[in-house]
Amino acid sequence: MKTALYIAGRYLFARKSHNVINVISAISVAGMALGTAALILILSVYNGFDGIIKDNLSDLDPDVLIKPAAGKYMEPLDLLFDIIREDPNVYDASPVLEDNVFIAYGDNQGIASVKGVIDGYKGIEKLATHTVDGQFALFHGDVPMAAVGSTLAYRMGIRPRFIDLMKLYYPRRNTNVSLANPMSSLVTFDIKAGSIFSISTDTDAKQIIVPIEVMQELLGDDEIISGIEVRLKANSPKAVREFIKSISLGNEYLLLDRYRQHPSLYKMMKYEKFAIFLILIFVVIIVAFNIFGSLSMLIIEKEEDIATLKATGADDRFIRRVFVAEGWMVSLLGLAIGLVAGTALAVLQQKTGIVKLPGNYLIDAYPVILQWSDVLAAAAGVAAIGLVISLLSTRRQV
Repeated sequence: MKTALYIAGRYLFARKSHNVINVISAISVAGMALGTAALILILSVYNGFDGIIKDNLSDLDPDVLIKPAAGKYMEPLDLLFDIIREDPNVYDASPVLEDNVFIAYGDNQGIASVKGVIDGYKGIEKLATHTVDGQFALFHGDVPMAAVGSTLAYRMGIRPRFIDLMKLYYPRRNTNVSLANPMSSLVTFDIKAGSIFSISTDTDAKQIIVPIEVMQELLGDDEIISGIEVRLKANSPKAVREFIKSISLGNEYLLLDRYRQHPSLYKMMKYEKFAIFLILIFVVIIVAFNIFGSLSMLIIEKEEDIATLKATGADDRFIRRVFVAEGWMVSLLGLAIGLVAGTALAVLQQKTGIVKLPGNYLIDAYPVILQWSDVLAAAAGVAAIGLVISLLSTRRQV
């Protein structure tokens, strides 16, 4: 094998008699390098946007959400809160009451996910940073106020500076609907939109934040909650896993980390990244067919060398290994150049933000997060493509 690699190395760097082979080989190296660098850069940019979405969601969603295992609501037991708050890693544990509510504003109507939170809710400070209109506050004096997602507000025509009130409707619990007077079967609450916030597409399209007393009045029970939001001192996946593992609440409750709170969203983001990777790999495959052409021409040029090797006892298998190694070296050389270039450019953008985003956005430069798992996946994918193309190009010609 060492002899085959030595001969392949001489063929790679030696000057060919036909200059077109040098050109095609150089194009092959450049193509593999560009494909590898593009893989790393585009995946890193995707990681950047993905990270922004997750960071924004973390401002609304807790590290761990505790919900009842059966049913939608539970009693806010003091013993349950004592068990949670005794954990040294817990920064805050707040009850919330969330449900889908019918809303009306002027002539517009729709369904929204209304979340009631207590006074002193620790997520308020982070939510306030996402305010795009109005002033984020859940009370104006003693009057309750609502914070509305930007997409929902736009669709309903809601503006904080308007004096119109939103009407919230919820069916009376444990009562039958009156066919003679359906409105009597609904609990209503009028509330003013004090602010509009923007976090993510999904959240902005459906979310309203109100004081928990508003939701308890709509549901007709001032003792129930839908869950407990737990925020930890150490905001990391490891801390979340350790908390879930350490705390014991029995089978009556579910402990959900951020991924289990929005499973469809996080799965979709994983599938999108995988789809992007496959598309870029397909581009690399197309570029790699230059190796097929350069190897085919090199085999034709080296017919005399092949005959000499056979005369000295080399079999077809050995000769095939020589040209497979030659083609793979071309792809590995392009891979090495692409890895260095792609990683360097990703780190440069991550540190300096030299490439700016056009238009007016919350961020002024393309976000980049370089993950070594992406680098390894790109390297493995490009190396495998180069090997397969080299094997295919020598299979019928040697």
